[in-house]
Amino acid sequence: MQYQNTCEFAQQLDEQDSLKTFRNKFLIPQHNGKDAIYLCGNSLGLQPVSAKRYIAEQLTNWEKLGVEGWFEGDDPWLSYHKKLTPILSDIVGANEKEVSVMNSLTVNLHFLLVSFYKPTTKRFKILMEGGAFPSDQYALESQVRFHGFDPKDAIIEIFPRSGEDTLRTEDILAAINENAGELALVLFSGINYYTGQFFDIEAITKAAHNVGVIAGFDLAHAAGNVPLKLHEWGVDFACWCSYKYMNSGPGGISGIFVHKKHFNEDHNRFAGWWGYRKDKQFLMAPGFDAEPGAEGWQVSTPPLMLMALHKASLDIFEEAGGLPALRMKSEMLTGYLEFLINEINLKKGKELFKIITPKEPSKRGSQLSMVCTGDAKGIFNYLSKNGVVGDWREPNVIRLSPVPLYNSFTDIFNAERVLAGSVENI
Repeated sequence: MQYQNTCEFAQQLDEQDSLKTFRNKFLIPQHNGKDAIYLCGNSLGLQPVSAKRYIAEQLTNWEKLGVEGWFEGDDPWLSYHKKLTPILSDIVGANEKEVSVMNSLTVNLHFLLVSFYKPTTKRFKILMEGGAFPSDQYALESQVRFHGFDPKDAIIEIFPRSGEDTLRTEDILAAINENAGELALVLFSGINYYTGQFFDIEAITKAAHNVGVIAGFDLAHAAGNVPLKLHEWGVDFACWCSYKYMNSGPGGISGIFVHKKHFNEDHNRFAGWWGYRKDKQFLMAPGFDAEPGAEGWQVSTPPLMLMALHKASLDIFEEAGGLPALRMKSEMLTGYLEFLINEINLKKGKELFKIITPKEPSKRGSQLSMVCTGDAKGIFNYLSKNGVVGDWREPNVIRLSPVPLYNSFTDIFNAERVLAGSVENI
């Protein structure tokens, strides 16, 4: 598409947008009595208008039914989680039995590592991207220590080449092959939180499997953002949060994927009663007998209010037609933002804002990360004071994320106007 730097062009794109009415399904934060330009969905998605109703329905069930709410009413709590898995499995590209809704992200990562990180004296190392989100780093450090290894020896981090901002897939695959004899696990993000790079999950998984290694992924910034085919790609396990692109509230409930090829294996796992076979769950018998599928990794009674918030958002995804329709708009929004940022650089004759997110749409999601020259924090504060909500990362990176469900092309145009103004006023 040939983008134009005019308000009329942005408005024209909005008029042609088949998803434009979905903005009305979300509550936009206000700034000076007007909608803020919210470009921070990669950190926390906006609240669906329906969220209060979904919560109220469950509060009413609790009020009227008490403990019988587990078995009675229109949405008995005992099976409520099953209402989430059909659309969620579409979002991550899985069979329904391969997906479960439970816990929070890092908790799920730990539970999955109990089952899938099986170090030996020879093969005990974990390969991961350098600069992964700190929670992943801490989780892996604690896991290898739990097994008696030193993280300095057991964790291999891959960083971009000198002078480059993102990892080359060829370097990831080479590192897998070079360390094949010592690897027990390859664990990557789906999308790197800092740069916004969308990793080639299929290629990484294939390379890991070629050398007999398990491949797992943290999809915190990928789920609900980019098309995923976890089952088809043969991914062994994955987990994600729901409060970013899936708009399910701060600290919203998480999800896991376990490929069906692992269902009949004898797994180590930290078990709890909610993962017990559903047909015998209330016999309260000793000895853990896992529910077949990903549900067998469940542990605790699910938090119904968090699941209700999740359902409010997932129902919107389903109404919008899922990821294919959203991805098309996402690429256009992100491309338009990229065009407008580069327009600022061209007008000033220098790269004031260096975009470190990959240029190719297939290698990124709804996010652009830019290194700011000059007073980077001052620029970020200027954006905030003028109603543009983005995300700051030390030492000089601003992340802006146009989300197709609730951002418009006019949002993007107006955000660029404020960004351009920061250059003149900081």
